[in-house]
Amino acid sequence: MKDETLLIKNVRLYQEAGVVEKGYLLLQCSKIIKMGVESELESITHAGETIDGEELNAIPGFIDGHIHGANGADMMDATPEALEKLAQILPAEGTTSFLATTITQSQENIDKALENIARYKNKPKTSEILGVHLEGPFIEKTKAGAQPVEYVIPPSIELFKKWQKLSGNKIKTITFAPEKDEDRTFLTYLAAQGINVSAGHTGAGIDIMKEVVKLGVNQLTHLCNAMSGLHHRDVGVVGAAFLLEELQSELIVDGIHVSPEMVKILYKSIGPSRLSLITDSVRAKGLAPGDYDLGGQIVTVDEQQATLQDGTLAGSMLKMIDAVKNMREFTGASVQELIEMASSNPAKQLQLYDRKGSLAVGKDADLLLVDDDLSIHYTICQGKVAYKGEGK
Repeated sequence: MKDETLLIKNVRLYQEAGVVEKGYLLLQCSKIIKMGVESELESITHAGETIDGEELNAIPGFIDGHIHGANGADMMDATPEALEKLAQILPAEGTTSFLATTITQSQENIDKALENIARYKNKPKTSEILGVHLEGPFIEKTKAGAQPVEYVIPPSIELFKKWQKLSGNKIKTITFAPEKDEDRTFLTYLAAQGINVSAGHTGAGIDIMKEVVKLGVNQLTHLCNAMSGLHHRDVGVVGAAFLLEELQSELIVDGIHVSPEMVKILYKSIGPSRLSLITDSVRAKGLAPGDYDLGGQIVTVDEQQATLQDGTLAGSMLKMIDAVKNMREFTGASVQELIEMASSNPAKQLQLYDRKGSLAVGKDADLLLVDDDLSIHYTICQGKVAYKGEGK
Protein backbone atom coordinates (compact mmCIF):
# COMPACT_ATOMS: atom_id res chain seq x y z
CA MET A 1 0.00 0.00 0.00
CA LYS A 2 1.39 3.37 -0.95
CA ASP A 3 0.28 4.93 2.35
CA GLU A 4 2.10 2.36 4.49
CA THR A 5 4.83 3.70 6.71
CA LEU A 6 8.40 2.53 7.18
CA LEU A 7 9.78 2.98 10.69
CA ILE A 8 13.53 3.03 11.28
CA LYS A 9 14.42 2.95 14.97
CA ASN A 10 17.43 2.57 17.23
CA VAL A 11 19.74 4.72 15.11
CA ARG A 12 22.17 7.55 15.65
CA LEU A 13 20.42 10.27 13.71
CA TYR A 14 22.49 12.86 11.83
CA GLN A 15 19.99 15.64 11.30
CA GLU A 16 20.43 19.30 10.39
CA ALA A 17 20.42 20.55 13.99
CA GLY A 18 22.85 17.94 15.28
CA VAL A 19 23.16 14.30 16.27
CA VAL A 20 20.39 12.43 18.11
CA GLU A 21 21.32 9.24 19.94
CA LYS A 22 18.67 6.49 20.00
CA GLY A 23 16.68 8.20 17.29
CA TYR A 24 13.99 7.15 14.81
CA LEU A 25 12.60 8.14 11.41
CA LEU A 26 9.10 7.52 10.10
CA LEU A 27 8.79 7.46 6.31
CA GLN A 28 5.67 7.59 4.17
CA CYS A 29 4.96 8.27 0.49
CA SER A 30 8.68 8.92 -0.23
CA LYS A 31 8.99 11.56 2.52
CA ILE A 32 10.28 11.80 6.07
CA ILE A 33 7.12 12.53 8.05
CA LYS A 34 8.46 12.28 11.61
CA MET A 35 11.85 11.97 13.29
CA GLY A 36 13.22 12.34 16.77
CA VAL A 37 14.14 10.38 19.90
CA GLU A 38 12.82 6.86 20.47
CA SER A 39 11.00 7.83 23.65
CA GLU A 40 8.42 9.53 21.40
CA LEU A 41 7.51 6.29 19.63
CA GLU A 42 4.84 5.27 22.14
CA SER A 43 2.61 8.06 20.85
CA ILE A 44 3.10 7.26 17.15
CA THR A 45 0.74 5.08 15.13
CA HIS A 46 2.64 2.92 12.67
CA ALA A 47 1.24 0.38 10.20
CA GLY A 48 4.07 -0.95 8.11
CA GLU A 49 7.59 -2.35 8.12
CA THR A 50 10.03 -1.67 10.94
CA ILE A 51 13.82 -1.70 10.62
CA ASP A 52 15.85 -2.01 13.78
CA GLY A 53 18.84 0.18 13.05
CA GLU A 54 21.02 -1.71 15.53
CA GLU A 55 22.62 1.57 16.66
CA LEU A 56 23.81 2.31 13.13
CA ASN A 57 24.22 5.84 11.82
CA ALA A 58 21.37 7.32 9.76
CA ILE A 59 22.80 9.83 7.27
CA PRO A 60 21.47 11.49 4.08
CA GLY A 61 21.90 9.62 0.81
CA PHE A 62 24.72 10.75 -1.44
CA ILE A 63 24.19 12.94 -4.51
CA ASP A 64 26.64 12.34 -7.35
CA GLY A 65 26.62 15.42 -9.55
CA HIS A 66 29.03 14.01 -12.12
CA ILE A 67 28.80 10.40 -13.28
CA HIS A 68 28.98 8.99 -16.81
CA GLY A 69 28.37 5.31 -16.19
CA ALA A 70 28.86 2.10 -14.24
CA ASN A 71 28.20 -1.63 -14.49
CA GLY A 72 28.49 -1.68 -18.29
CA ALA A 73 26.09 1.24 -18.83
CA ASP A 74 26.83 4.78 -19.98
CA MET A 75 24.58 7.81 -20.29
CA MET A 76 25.74 8.21 -23.90
CA ASP A 77 24.35 4.77 -24.80
CA ALA A 78 21.10 6.71 -25.19
CA THR A 79 18.89 3.78 -24.17
CA PRO A 80 16.41 3.47 -21.31
CA GLU A 81 18.06 0.17 -20.38
CA ALA A 82 21.40 1.91 -19.78
CA LEU A 83 19.85 4.55 -17.53
CA GLU A 84 17.89 1.93 -15.63
CA LYS A 85 20.97 -0.23 -15.11
CA LEU A 86 22.85 2.77 -13.79
CA ALA A 87 20.02 3.77 -11.45
CA GLN A 88 19.75 0.21 -10.14
CA ILE A 89 23.43 -0.26 -9.28
CA LEU A 90 24.12 3.08 -7.58
CA PRO A 91 22.23 2.47 -4.29
CA ALA A 92 24.87 -0.16 -3.45
CA GLU A 93 27.43 2.66 -3.20
CA GLY A 94 25.13 4.99 -1.27
CA THR A 95 24.10 7.19 -4.19
CA THR A 96 20.39 7.95 -3.93
CA SER A 97 20.31 10.56 -6.71
CA PHE A 98 22.59 11.77 -9.49
CA LEU A 99 23.11 13.80 -12.63
CA ALA A 100 23.61 11.67 -15.75
CA THR A 101 26.64 13.20 -17.42
CA THR A 102 27.41 13.57 -21.12
CA ILE A 103 30.78 13.65 -22.82
CA THR A 104 32.02 15.74 -25.74
CA GLN A 105 30.62 13.93 -28.76
CA SER A 106 28.92 14.55 -32.11
CA GLN A 107 25.83 16.73 -31.92
CA GLU A 108 23.79 13.79 -33.16
CA ASN A 109 24.93 11.54 -30.33
CA ILE A 110 24.32 14.23 -27.71
CA ASP A 111 20.86 14.78 -29.22
CA LYS A 112 20.03 11.09 -28.74
CA ALA A 113 21.32 10.97 -25.17
CA LEU A 114 19.28 14.02 -24.18
CA GLU A 115 16.12 12.74 -25.88
CA ASN A 116 16.56 9.50 -23.95
CA ILE A 117 16.78 11.40 -20.66
CA ALA A 118 13.60 13.32 -21.51
CA ARG A 119 11.69 10.04 -21.90
CA TYR A 120 13.11 8.29 -18.84
CA LYS A 121 10.87 7.84 -15.80
CA ASN A 122 12.47 7.25 -12.41
CA LYS A 123 11.51 3.93 -10.86
CA PRO A 124 11.00 2.89 -7.22
CA LYS A 125 13.93 1.40 -5.32
CA THR A 126 16.49 2.97 -7.64
CA SER A 127 18.72 6.02 -7.54
CA GLU A 128 16.83 9.07 -8.82
CA ILE A 129 18.08 10.81 -11.96
CA LEU A 130 17.85 14.51 -11.10
CA GLY A 131 18.77 15.67 -14.58
CA VAL A 132 21.78 16.13 -16.83
CA HIS A 133 25.29 17.41 -16.36
CA LEU A 134 26.31 18.59 -19.84
CA GLU A 135 30.09 18.15 -19.85
CA GLY A 136 31.39 19.65 -23.08
CA PRO A 137 31.53 20.11 -26.00
CA PHE A 138 32.26 23.80 -25.33
CA ILE A 139 35.74 23.28 -23.89
CA GLU A 140 39.41 24.13 -24.45
CA LYS A 141 41.08 21.51 -26.63
CA THR A 142 44.39 21.66 -24.80
CA LYS A 143 42.59 20.80 -21.56
CA ALA A 144 40.29 18.17 -23.08
CA GLY A 145 41.64 15.28 -21.02
CA ALA A 146 39.63 12.24 -22.14
CA GLN A 147 37.07 14.37 -24.04
CA PRO A 148 37.38 13.66 -27.81
CA VAL A 149 38.91 16.84 -29.27
CA GLU A 150 37.44 16.29 -32.73
CA TYR A 151 34.00 17.17 -31.37
CA VAL A 152 34.99 20.30 -29.43
CA ILE A 153 33.08 23.37 -30.67
CA PRO A 154 32.65 27.02 -29.60
CA PRO A 155 29.87 27.91 -27.14
CA SER A 156 26.48 28.34 -28.82
CA ILE A 157 23.33 29.69 -27.19
CA GLU A 158 21.17 28.30 -29.99
CA LEU A 159 22.63 24.83 -29.66
CA PHE A 160 22.21 24.91 -25.88
CA LYS A 161 18.56 25.97 -26.32
CA LYS A 162 18.03 23.03 -28.66
CA TRP A 163 19.62 20.59 -26.24
CA GLN A 164 17.70 21.92 -23.27
CA LYS A 165 14.45 21.44 -25.20
CA LEU A 166 15.42 17.91 -26.27
CA SER A 167 16.23 17.02 -22.65
CA GLY A 168 12.84 18.15 -21.40
CA ASN A 169 14.56 21.03 -19.56
CA LYS A 170 16.63 18.58 -17.55
CA ILE A 171 20.09 20.10 -18.06
CA LYS A 172 20.94 21.29 -14.54
CA THR A 173 24.74 21.71 -14.74
CA ILE A 174 27.01 22.60 -17.63
CA THR A 175 30.79 22.32 -17.80
CA PHE A 176 32.45 24.66 -20.28
CA ALA A 177 35.65 26.67 -20.74
CA PRO A 178 34.70 30.28 -19.98
CA GLU A 179 37.60 31.74 -21.99
CA LYS A 180 36.00 30.34 -25.18
CA ASP A 181 32.97 32.58 -24.57
CA GLU A 182 34.84 35.72 -25.50
CA ASP A 183 31.96 38.22 -25.25
CA ARG A 184 30.44 36.39 -22.26
CA THR A 185 26.98 36.25 -23.88
CA PHE A 186 26.80 32.47 -23.50
CA LEU A 187 27.59 32.67 -19.79
CA THR A 188 25.14 35.51 -19.26
CA TYR A 189 22.41 33.46 -20.91
CA LEU A 190 23.14 30.36 -18.81
CA ALA A 191 23.12 32.32 -15.58
CA ALA A 192 19.78 33.90 -16.48
CA GLN A 193 18.33 30.40 -16.97
CA GLY A 194 19.38 29.29 -13.49
CA ILE A 195 21.86 26.72 -14.78
CA ASN A 196 24.61 25.57 -12.42
CA VAL A 197 27.59 26.87 -14.41
CA SER A 198 30.86 25.00 -13.88
CA ALA A 199 34.22 25.99 -15.32
CA GLY A 200 36.11 22.94 -16.47
CA HIS A 201 38.41 21.62 -19.19
CA THR A 202 39.71 25.17 -19.18
CA GLY A 203 42.98 27.02 -19.41
CA ALA A 204 41.60 30.25 -17.95
CA GLY A 205 43.84 32.48 -15.86
CA ILE A 206 42.88 34.09 -12.58
CA ASP A 207 41.80 37.39 -14.19
CA ILE A 208 39.28 35.60 -16.40
CA MET A 209 38.05 33.58 -13.44
CA LYS A 210 37.48 36.71 -11.36
CA GLU A 211 35.45 38.17 -14.22
CA VAL A 212 33.31 35.12 -15.00
CA VAL A 213 32.51 34.38 -11.36
CA LYS A 214 30.87 37.80 -11.17
CA LEU A 215 28.78 36.84 -14.24
CA GLY A 216 27.55 33.48 -12.99
CA VAL A 217 30.23 30.78 -12.89
CA ASN A 218 29.73 29.20 -9.47
CA GLN A 219 31.45 25.81 -9.69
CA LEU A 220 34.64 24.10 -10.84
CA THR A 221 34.58 20.70 -12.55
CA HIS A 222 36.79 17.98 -11.01
CA LEU A 223 39.11 20.41 -9.25
CA CYS A 224 42.81 20.12 -10.22
CA ASN A 225 42.04 17.97 -13.28
CA ALA A 226 41.90 19.38 -16.83
CA MET A 227 42.42 22.98 -15.75
CA SER A 228 45.18 25.55 -15.32
CA GLY A 229 47.15 24.88 -12.17
CA LEU A 230 48.88 27.02 -9.58
CA HIS A 231 51.79 29.15 -10.77
CA HIS A 232 53.43 32.00 -8.91
CA ARG A 233 52.65 34.51 -11.67
CA ASP A 234 49.10 33.31 -12.42
CA VAL A 235 47.38 31.05 -9.92
CA GLY A 236 44.93 29.84 -12.59
CA VAL A 237 41.68 27.99 -12.00
CA VAL A 238 43.05 25.99 -9.07
CA GLY A 239 44.05 29.26 -7.41
CA ALA A 240 40.56 30.58 -8.06
CA ALA A 241 39.18 27.69 -6.00
CA PHE A 242 41.20 28.93 -3.03
CA LEU A 243 40.53 32.64 -3.47
CA LEU A 244 36.98 33.00 -4.78
CA GLU A 245 34.47 32.03 -2.12
CA GLU A 246 31.59 31.97 -4.61
CA LEU A 247 33.01 28.77 -6.11
CA GLN A 248 31.95 25.26 -5.15
CA SER A 249 34.43 22.63 -6.36
CA GLU A 250 33.84 19.06 -7.48
CA LEU A 251 36.51 16.68 -6.24
CA ILE A 252 37.39 13.10 -7.28
CA VAL A 253 38.79 11.53 -4.12
CA ASP A 254 40.17 8.25 -5.44
CA GLY A 255 43.77 9.05 -4.52
CA ILE A 256 44.69 8.98 -8.22
CA HIS A 257 43.11 12.03 -9.83
CA VAL A 258 44.23 14.15 -6.87
CA SER A 259 46.90 12.91 -4.47
CA PRO A 260 45.94 12.34 -0.83
CA GLU A 261 48.27 15.16 0.18
CA MET A 262 46.60 17.60 -2.21
CA VAL A 263 43.16 16.49 -1.01
CA LYS A 264 44.25 17.36 2.52
CA ILE A 265 45.52 20.77 1.42
CA LEU A 266 42.20 21.48 -0.31
CA TYR A 267 40.22 20.34 2.73
CA LYS A 268 42.25 22.49 5.11
CA SER A 269 42.41 25.56 2.86
CA ILE A 270 39.06 25.59 1.05
CA GLY A 271 37.05 23.73 3.66
CA PRO A 272 34.23 21.19 3.47
CA SER A 273 31.56 23.85 2.85
CA ARG A 274 32.94 24.45 -0.69
CA LEU A 275 33.78 20.89 -1.77
CA SER A 276 31.43 18.39 -3.42
CA LEU A 277 32.47 14.77 -3.80
CA ILE A 278 31.86 13.18 -7.21
CA THR A 279 32.84 9.93 -8.88
CA ASP A 280 33.16 10.91 -12.58
CA SER A 281 32.90 7.14 -13.06
CA VAL A 282 32.60 5.37 -16.41
CA ARG A 283 30.88 2.22 -17.65
CA ALA A 284 33.75 -0.04 -16.58
CA LYS A 285 33.14 0.62 -12.88
CA GLY A 286 32.20 -2.68 -11.29
CA LEU A 287 33.43 -4.74 -14.25
CA ALA A 288 36.54 -6.84 -14.79
CA PRO A 289 39.76 -5.21 -16.06
CA GLY A 290 39.85 -4.84 -19.83
CA ASP A 291 39.16 -2.45 -22.70
CA TYR A 292 35.92 -0.45 -22.80
CA ASP A 293 34.34 2.38 -24.78
CA LEU A 294 34.19 6.02 -23.61
CA GLY A 295 32.84 8.51 -26.12
CA GLY A 296 34.00 6.35 -29.01
CA GLN A 297 37.48 5.92 -27.54
CA ILE A 298 39.12 2.77 -26.17
CA VAL A 299 39.70 3.00 -22.43
CA THR A 300 41.94 0.48 -20.67
CA VAL A 301 40.82 -0.40 -17.17
CA ASP A 302 42.62 -2.09 -14.30
CA GLU A 303 41.54 -2.51 -10.67
CA GLN A 304 42.21 1.15 -9.86
CA GLN A 305 41.95 3.41 -12.90
CA ALA A 306 40.84 3.95 -16.48
CA THR A 307 43.19 5.45 -19.07
CA LEU A 308 43.33 6.23 -22.77
CA GLN A 309 46.07 4.60 -24.84
CA ASP A 310 48.34 7.60 -24.21
CA GLY A 311 47.96 7.22 -20.44
CA THR A 312 45.47 10.08 -19.96
CA LEU A 313 43.08 9.43 -17.08
CA ALA A 314 39.59 8.72 -18.44
CA GLY A 315 37.05 9.04 -15.68
CA SER A 316 37.27 6.85 -12.61
CA MET A 317 36.37 3.50 -11.07
CA LEU A 318 35.36 5.28 -7.87
CA LYS A 319 32.25 4.50 -5.83
CA MET A 320 30.70 7.29 -3.79
CA ILE A 321 31.00 5.40 -0.52
CA ASP A 322 34.71 4.93 -1.23
CA ALA A 323 35.09 8.63 -2.01
CA VAL A 324 33.59 9.34 1.41
CA LYS A 325 35.80 6.78 3.15
CA ASN A 326 38.89 8.12 1.38
CA MET A 327 38.01 11.68 2.37
CA ARG A 328 37.88 10.66 6.00
CA GLU A 329 41.14 8.71 5.72
CA PHE A 330 43.02 11.48 3.90
CA THR A 331 41.78 14.41 6.02
CA GLY A 332 40.22 13.21 9.25
CA ALA A 333 36.92 14.86 8.27
CA SER A 334 34.03 14.35 10.69
CA VAL A 335 30.84 12.53 9.73
CA GLN A 336 29.00 15.85 9.63
CA GLU A 337 31.63 17.24 7.23
CA LEU A 338 31.42 14.13 5.05
CA ILE A 339 27.64 14.59 4.88
CA GLU A 340 28.21 18.19 3.86
CA MET A 341 30.52 17.23 0.99
CA ALA A 342 28.60 14.19 -0.29
CA SER A 343 25.00 15.29 0.27
CA SER A 344 24.29 18.84 1.44
CA ASN A 345 26.61 20.80 -0.85
CA PRO A 346 25.47 19.02 -4.05
CA ALA A 347 21.82 19.56 -3.08
CA LYS A 348 22.40 23.26 -2.43
CA GLN A 349 24.34 23.66 -5.66
CA LEU A 350 21.41 22.20 -7.62
CA GLN A 351 18.90 24.29 -5.65
CA LEU A 352 17.36 21.13 -4.20
CA TYR A 353 18.16 21.59 -0.54
CA ASP A 354 14.48 22.12 0.21
CA ARG A 355 13.96 18.39 -0.43
CA LYS A 356 17.36 16.66 -0.46
CA GLY A 357 20.80 16.75 1.14
CA SER A 358 19.86 16.39 4.81
CA LEU A 359 17.53 14.50 7.12
CA ALA A 360 14.57 16.70 8.02
CA VAL A 361 10.80 16.33 8.23
CA GLY A 362 9.23 16.98 4.84
CA LYS A 363 12.33 16.11 2.84
CA ASP A 364 12.71 13.15 0.50
CA ALA A 365 13.33 9.87 2.33
CA ASP A 366 16.76 9.30 0.78
CA LEU A 367 19.07 7.95 3.44
CA LEU A 368 21.71 5.42 4.43
CA LEU A 369 22.26 3.30 7.50
CA VAL A 370 26.01 2.90 7.93
CA ASP A 371 28.22 1.55 10.69
CA ASP A 372 31.11 3.46 12.24
CA ASP A 373 33.42 2.21 9.48
CA LEU A 374 30.99 3.69 6.92
CA SER A 375 29.99 0.28 5.54
CA ILE A 376 26.49 0.49 4.10
CA HIS A 377 23.84 -1.72 5.74
CA TYR A 378 20.78 -0.15 4.07
CA THR A 379 20.19 2.36 1.28
CA ILE A 380 16.71 3.85 1.17
CA CYS A 381 15.60 5.72 -1.96
CA GLN A 382 12.37 7.70 -1.87
CA GLY A 383 11.21 5.81 1.21
CA LYS A 384 11.89 2.30 -0.16
CA VAL A 385 14.73 -0.08 0.69
CA ALA A 386 16.84 -0.14 -2.47
CA TYR A 387 19.89 -1.98 -1.14
CA LYS A 388 20.76 -4.20 1.80
CA GLY A 389 24.33 -4.94 2.80
CA GLU A 390 25.64 -8.44 3.16
CA GLY A 391 23.84 -10.45 5.82
CA LYS A 392 20.76 -8.19 5.83
